[in-house]
Amino acid sequence: MKLMVTGGAGFIGSHVVERSIARGDDVLLIDNLSTGKRENIPEKATFIPMDVTDEKIRDIIAAEAPDAIIHLAAQVDVQVSLRDPLEDAKVNILGTINLLEACRQSGVKRVIVASSAAVYGDPVRLPVDEDHPLAPANAYGISKHTPEHYLRLYRELYGVVGTALRFANVYGPRQDAGGEGGVVAIFTERLLRGVAPAIYGDGEQTRDFVFVDDIVDAMLQILDAGEDRLRHTVYNVGTGQATSVNALYELIRAQAGVDLAPKMAPARPGDILHSYLDSRRLFDAVGWTPKTALRQGLAQTVASWPSVR
Repeated sequence: MKLMVTGGAGFIGSHVVERSIARGDDVLLIDNLSTGKRENIPEKATFIPMDVTDEKIRDIIAAEAPDAIIHLAAQVDVQVSLRDPLEDAKVNILGTINLLEACRQSGVKRVIVASSAAVYGDPVRLPVDEDHPLAPANAYGISKHTPEHYLRLYRELYGVVGTALRFANVYGPRQDAGGEGGVVAIFTERLLRGVAPAIYGDGEQTRDFVFVDDIVDAMLQILDAGEDRLRHTVYNVGTGQATSVNALYELIRAQAGVDLAPKMAPARPGDILHSYLDSRRLFDAVGWTPKTALRQGLAQTVASWPSVR
């Protein structure tokens, strides 16, 4: 398969690129390196430095004619989305439309787009399935949900089979602890430096932590599935397991071998208390289930951290 991966030098994207090359795919990697890292780019990938909002990407897609596109390039910082909603919308909404237009013009029929559990806002029932009401609590959640409508439209009007994956809290090697880095990366980085991380509120808020390898599995299984099996536009990707922040901290602290208590800080306004996803729709479609237990995934994450290599 000839595959294009946008955001392919980033956390999730670099794992997708590696796995795709390992299975024999011809991979074209698009990244503007605003958050992606050049050292994440394998030699066997064809790298084109470009922003997904650049209309020239349409010429590249027309010339390269990929069989499918995995679209991971995004603005992912919630605080940036609140400070600069125009930039957030430009990247996440207009960037996706730019790619879909390229697909329509060039005849690319398969697209996977990274969405987020942020589209749900504060859950009214658990676990959260795809039919749960959508009430994004910030501009980021809105900008991840809006492209889902375009995916449905382009499927109905132009036959572009687009799939949006609403990720739970993804973690694993290469995740950045800076900016809007995931809590696993933040805890790991702080503990390995001997700095007590902050836990906001009482730490009993829960999240669904899914390992990056399982996320990659989901995307590749969707790529390999027949179009008749992808009846829906959106699918949750999570473990269905709720883990408290306190429990997560203790697991990472034990893996890091550090005896350090966290700093307790006041709860942050707007933080969701509990969230975990129901991914049965994805299982029914392609047979996906998460394979990596949290303890196992955290062990791999901590062992891969640069300071402990």
